[in-house]
Amino acid sequence: MSLNELRLRAATPADVPVLFELIKALAEYEKLSHAVTGNVTSLEAHLFGEPGSDRSNYRPIAEAIIAELTGQPVGFSLFFHNYSTFLTQPGIYIEDLFVLPHYRGRGIGKQLVSYIAELAVSRNCARLEWSVLDWNESAIGFYQHIGASILDEWRICRITDHALHSLGAKRFFGNK
Repeated sequence: MSLNELRLRAATPADVPVLFELIKALAEYEKLSHAVTGNVTSLEAHLFGEPGSDRSNYRPIAEAIIAELTGQPVGFSLFFHNYSTFLTQPGIYIEDLFVLPHYRGRGIGKQLVSYIAELAVSRNCARLEWSVLDWNESAIGFYQHIGASILDEWRICRITDHALHSLGAKRFFGNK
């Protein structure tokens, strides 16, 4: 396989079913298949707007790119903008970066990250960030190899499910 055969492109609404299959493959790889509770319809709505609606003014919640090798999807990345108050500049957060296991080690992951880095530069972003599972030594090594710093002093905080709804139902401004 030559990287000349690799095509990276922005996902389209027609790609959503394939993108969702790649998301499920990522979850399986991370031993988190049970955590996939979303669906194709929600994914499409968040990336492109509600199916059948006027999408011309829709502002996507996230964006995705597809990596294709000889027309076959072999990987993807899903990302969105964040913001640094200290830098007072936007950034891009990579939610997922995944290459099917059979296609790893060929430079596809690096091309995906480079594509997003190019977007970040063109959008005047100050940084590109993502998380990695602590057990995923091959990914950690890959990220360090391409110049990423692993920030050991930071921890991810997350509120989901019942705790999110409980906290979100509280009124802190005197309204009941």
